[in-house]
Amino acid sequence: MIIRTVLAGAALAIGITAIVAQEDVIKARKALMKENGDQAKVGAGMAKGEQPFDLAKAKAIFAAYQDAAAKMPNLFPENSKTGGDTEALPKIWESMDDFKAKFVKFGQDAKDAEGSVSDLDSFKAAFGTVQKNCGGCHETYRLKKKT
Repeated sequence: MIIRTVLAGAALAIGITAIVAQEDVIKARKALMKENGDQAKVGAGMAKGEQPFDLAKAKAIFAAYQDAAAKMPNLFPENSKTGGDTEALPKIWESMDDFKAKFVKFGQDAKDAEGSVSDLDSFKAAFGTVQKNCGGCHETYRLKKKT
Protein backbone atom coordinates (compact mmCIF):
# COMPACT_ATOMS: atom_id res chain seq x y z
CA MET A 1 0.00 0.00 0.00
CA ILE A 2 2.75 2.45 0.95
CA ILE A 3 4.71 1.54 -2.18
CA ARG A 4 1.65 2.22 -4.36
CA THR A 5 1.15 5.58 -2.70
CA VAL A 6 4.80 6.49 -3.21
CA LEU A 7 4.68 5.37 -6.85
CA ALA A 8 1.45 7.27 -7.46
CA GLY A 9 2.97 10.36 -5.88
CA ALA A 10 6.10 10.02 -7.99
CA ALA A 11 4.05 9.61 -11.16
CA LEU A 12 2.02 12.70 -10.29
CA ALA A 13 5.19 14.69 -9.62
CA ILE A 14 6.68 13.63 -12.95
CA GLY A 15 3.46 14.59 -14.73
CA ILE A 16 3.38 18.01 -13.06
CA THR A 17 7.08 18.54 -13.85
CA ALA A 18 6.40 17.73 -17.53
CA ILE A 19 3.53 20.23 -17.66
CA VAL A 20 5.64 22.92 -16.01
CA ALA A 21 8.54 22.18 -18.37
CA GLN A 22 6.19 22.39 -21.35
CA GLU A 23 4.83 25.74 -20.21
CA ASP A 24 8.35 27.00 -19.43
CA VAL A 25 9.61 26.22 -22.94
CA ILE A 26 6.56 27.91 -24.46
CA LYS A 27 7.13 30.95 -22.24
CA ALA A 28 10.79 30.98 -23.23
CA ARG A 29 10.08 30.92 -26.94
CA LYS A 30 7.36 33.57 -26.59
CA ALA A 31 9.76 35.80 -24.65
CA LEU A 32 12.43 35.33 -27.30
CA MET A 33 9.95 36.14 -30.07
CA LYS A 34 8.80 39.22 -28.14
CA GLU A 35 12.43 40.35 -27.92
CA ASN A 36 12.76 39.84 -31.68
CA GLY A 37 9.62 41.91 -32.16
CA ASP A 38 11.02 44.68 -29.96
CA GLN A 39 14.24 44.65 -31.98
CA ALA A 40 12.23 44.77 -35.21
CA LYS A 41 10.37 47.86 -33.97
CA VAL A 42 13.66 49.64 -33.30
CA GLY A 43 14.94 48.65 -36.72
CA ALA A 44 11.75 49.69 -38.47
CA GLY A 45 11.87 53.04 -36.70
CA MET A 46 15.40 53.67 -37.96
CA ALA A 47 14.59 52.42 -41.47
CA LYS A 48 11.53 54.68 -41.69
CA GLY A 49 13.37 57.70 -40.30
CA GLU A 50 11.16 57.78 -37.21
CA GLN A 51 14.27 57.63 -35.04
CA PRO A 52 17.88 58.46 -35.83
CA PHE A 53 20.10 55.78 -37.29
CA ASP A 54 22.49 54.37 -34.68
CA LEU A 55 25.12 51.93 -35.93
CA ALA A 56 25.55 50.30 -32.52
CA LYS A 57 21.79 49.71 -32.24
CA ALA A 58 21.67 48.40 -35.79
CA LYS A 59 24.40 45.87 -35.08
CA ALA A 60 22.72 44.95 -31.76
CA ILE A 61 19.51 44.12 -33.64
CA PHE A 62 21.34 41.66 -35.87
CA ALA A 63 23.25 40.20 -32.93
CA ALA A 64 19.97 39.64 -31.07
CA TYR A 65 18.54 37.93 -34.16
CA GLN A 66 21.56 35.63 -34.34
CA ASP A 67 21.12 34.72 -30.68
CA ALA A 68 17.43 33.97 -31.21
CA ALA A 69 18.15 31.90 -34.32
CA ALA A 70 20.58 29.76 -32.33
CA LYS A 71 18.22 29.25 -29.38
CA MET A 72 14.83 28.98 -31.04
CA PRO A 73 15.00 25.50 -32.63
CA ASN A 74 15.60 23.94 -29.21
CA LEU A 75 12.47 25.58 -27.82
CA PHE A 76 10.09 23.36 -29.79
CA PRO A 77 10.33 19.90 -28.19
CA GLU A 78 7.61 17.34 -28.95
CA ASN A 79 5.91 17.97 -25.61
CA SER A 80 5.31 21.65 -26.38
CA LYS A 81 2.82 21.34 -29.21
CA THR A 82 -0.05 22.57 -27.05
CA GLY A 83 -0.64 24.57 -23.92
CA GLY A 84 0.74 27.86 -22.74
CA ASP A 85 -1.38 29.76 -25.27
CA THR A 86 1.07 28.72 -27.99
CA GLU A 87 0.69 30.06 -31.50
CA ALA A 88 2.89 27.32 -32.93
CA LEU A 89 1.17 25.28 -35.62
CA PRO A 90 1.48 21.46 -35.72
CA LYS A 91 3.24 21.90 -39.08
CA ILE A 92 6.42 22.74 -37.12
CA TRP A 93 6.72 19.18 -35.85
CA GLU A 94 5.63 17.73 -39.19
CA SER A 95 8.37 19.71 -41.00
CA MET A 96 11.03 20.07 -38.29
CA ASP A 97 13.96 19.91 -40.74
CA ASP A 98 12.56 22.80 -42.77
CA PHE A 99 11.67 24.70 -39.60
CA LYS A 100 15.22 24.39 -38.27
CA ALA A 101 16.68 25.29 -41.68
CA LYS A 102 14.73 28.54 -41.61
CA PHE A 103 16.44 29.48 -38.34
CA VAL A 104 19.85 28.63 -39.82
CA LYS A 105 19.10 30.97 -42.73
CA PHE A 106 17.77 33.66 -40.39
CA GLY A 107 20.92 33.45 -38.27
CA GLN A 108 23.24 33.53 -41.26
CA ASP A 109 21.40 36.45 -42.85
CA ALA A 110 21.57 38.33 -39.54
CA LYS A 111 25.30 37.61 -39.24
CA ASP A 112 25.93 38.79 -42.80
CA ALA A 113 23.85 41.91 -42.12
CA GLU A 114 25.72 42.72 -38.92
CA GLY A 115 29.00 42.54 -40.82
CA SER A 116 27.84 44.62 -43.77
CA VAL A 117 26.02 47.50 -42.10
CA SER A 118 27.92 50.78 -42.00
CA ASP A 119 25.27 53.45 -42.58
CA LEU A 120 21.54 53.98 -42.93
CA ASP A 121 21.34 52.86 -46.56
CA SER A 122 23.19 49.61 -45.94
CA PHE A 123 21.06 49.06 -42.84
CA LYS A 124 17.81 49.49 -44.75
CA ALA A 125 18.87 46.92 -47.36
CA ALA A 126 20.13 44.41 -44.81
CA PHE A 127 17.22 44.89 -42.43
CA GLY A 128 14.69 44.27 -45.20
CA THR A 129 16.44 41.05 -46.21
CA VAL A 130 16.60 39.72 -42.66
CA GLN A 131 12.99 40.67 -41.89
CA LYS A 132 11.77 38.55 -44.82
CA ASN A 133 12.91 35.51 -42.83
CA CYS A 134 10.49 36.39 -40.05
CA GLY A 135 7.50 36.76 -42.32
CA GLY A 136 8.26 33.59 -44.24
CA CYS A 137 8.40 31.50 -41.10
CA HIS A 138 5.38 33.11 -39.46
CA GLU A 139 3.24 32.55 -42.55
CA THR A 140 3.95 28.84 -42.50
CA TYR A 141 4.39 27.97 -38.85
CA ARG A 142 2.42 30.46 -36.73
CA LEU A 143 -1.27 30.51 -35.92
CA LYS A 144 -2.91 33.61 -37.28
CA LYS A 145 -4.96 35.20 -34.50
CA LYS A 146 -8.41 36.44 -35.39
CA THR A 147 -8.85 40.13 -34.82
